[in-house]
Order: sequence, then C-alpha cells, then structure tokens
Amino acid sequence: MNTKRIILKIIFVTLTLAACTGLLVLLVAAIGKKSKEHCKDYVIKIKGAQNNFFIGEKDVLKLITAATDGRIKGEPITDFNLRKLEQVLKDNAWIQNANLYFDNREVLHISVTEKEPVARIFTTTGRSFYIDSSAKQMPLSDRVSARVPVFTNFPNKRFLSEKDSALLNDVKKTAWFILNDPFWMAQTEQIDITEGGTFEMVPTIGNHVVKLGSGDDIDKKFHRLLIFYQQVMSKTGFNRYNFIDVQYAGQIIGSREKITKVDSIQLKKNVERLLQEAKQAQKDTISAMPMNEKENIEQENSKPRLTGSSGQASKTTTTVKPKLIVNKERKKPKAVMSKKVA
Repeated sequence: MNTKRIILKIIFVTLTLAACTGLLVLLVAAIGKKSKEHCKDYVIKIKGAQNNFFIGEKDVLKLITAATDGRIKGEPITDFNLRKLEQVLKDNAWIQNANLYFDNREVLHISVTEKEPVARIFTTTGRSFYIDSSAKQMPLSDRVSARVPVFTNFPNKRFLSEKDSALLNDVKKTAWFILNDPFWMAQTEQIDITEGGTFEMVPTIGNHVVKLGSGDDIDKKFHRLLIFYQQVMSKTGFNRYNFIDVQYAGQIIGSREKITKVDSIQLKKNVERLLQEAKQAQKDTISAMPMNEKENIEQENSKPRLTGSSGQASKTTTTVKPKLIVNKERKKPKAVMSKKVA
C-alpha cells in the first residue's frame, strides 16, 4: 500500500516538473521572440472636448520621439518603456490621460485624452489662461480658442494664496454651470471679479450688470435672474435697469442709475488695454463695469412655491410675480407690478 502511494507521488512530481519545464521553455522562447520584434508603425488617437483639439498629432509625436531619442519605427519593442512614455505625455499641460500599447502586429498605439477647459481668465495685468474642471491652470493654444465663459480682473500672482485658490474654485463652479446651460452660455458676455472677490456678470443682451456675489448656490442665483427676466424685463425691456442684484436668497434688487460719460470712457480704455495686452481675437470682449446703486427694486417671496423654508428659490416660477418697493414720492413703474399686489 505504501509502495503504491510512493509511486503516485513520484509520478505527480515528475509531471509537475515537466509542466514547469515546458512553461519555462515557452517563456524563454517568447522573450527571445519579443526581443527580435521591432516596431513596424504607430497610430496616434486624440480625444478632446467637442473635438476641439488643442494639441495635435505632431505635438504628441514630438513628445514621444524626444523621449525615445528620435526613433520609433524599426526599434526593438523591448526598448520601449511604455509607462515612462505615458508619464511624459501626462506631464503636458494639455493632456489629461495617455495610454500606450503594442498590438499583435507590432504597431504602437498612442491614445491621448485632452484636458477640458471650463473658463478663460484674464488677470489684472492682462495675462490670460484657461482652467480645467479641476481648477488647474492651462496655457492658451495657437491651434484653437475655446468657447468658454470669460472672467476678468483675477489677481495676478505667481503663487496663489488660500483666498485666491478659493476664488479660483468659485470661478470653476460658476463657469461649469454657465458652460452646461445653453441659454446662460449665450447670454453671458463675461464675468468681472470685483475687489471684494465677488462676481458681476455683463450680459450679451441688455445694458445692465448682474451682481452674482460668490460662486455659492450659483444655480439658484441664475434661477432668480431668469424669473426677473421672464416676469419683469420681458415687459419693461432689457435696457430699463442698469443693475440687478441676485446674490441674496429670496430677493432680486434692481437699480436704474445711469452710467456717467466718464465711466463709459474708462470702460472703453479698459477694454482696449486688456485686448492689446492679451493679444486676443476680436470675439473676446473684455470690459470693466463700475457699480453704483441709487434706487432699489426688491423681489420678495410672495408665494410658498418661490421659496422654501430655507429661503432658497423653488423650481416652480410661473405663478410668482416680483414685488416692487420704491420710495413713496416716486411713481410706480407700470411694467414691474400690477395694480393689485398679492
């Protein structure tokens, strides 16, 4: 009985050794074959936001050839450090991700995904750059200009403070909302950053400026502005009010104070200065809008469906009418409220 077990063990060990030897032979043969294989060709694929490529195939090829001493085709496959080459591509300011591999035909595939710009920023000195969805700075491109929200008067600092980083994050949140809403993307000409770090939107249609405050609850602020557009300015016209304040929950404040001639001249100078320093295309409009308030129009929560218990605007807006509050000695703007106030 013991003899039979010993024989079975010997057979098992022998078969195991034979299998291991066979695998080792195959591995050595594969390595030997791999060392003799050479790169026959390469294919570069670039993925970008809406196919707006800020980096081209020539740029990618230049990065790869620089990392491989200028040679790709005809080089042994074993000489390619694919992980190192991927990192070289990822270090580029325009590249989000990169993936390299060889197929069974010895063709090198290079797949690149670009970063997506969400905003273009002009500093107080006219320097310009993009930021991506992670609020990281990106350089401009000579190939194409991204159609993204424009922000002006950002602090021109080499190293951002904690306050500046928070402001940049607010820029990202505000820009991301505008970028994903076709109406506000079309209606927003630019957003100016005030000395206090708040936002003021200059619209495409209308001679008014919108005070947005910070980037917190930016969707609710634009929702209140949309209510004012639909229920008031659609009747009075988009040029009746010079300033609209939507930064406070549950209310909309407007002003009809006119911009002086001196302010208009200064605004024109600011536009020309920024355009000249940034060397920007004609479609980019940069301006600085001074703000002064004289007369206030306040929209409060007249019905439960406009605001909840938290004071935030509700999605139901069709039955809510903004309420006008003016000084008693002034006449009521007929286009703002009806004769009977609910």
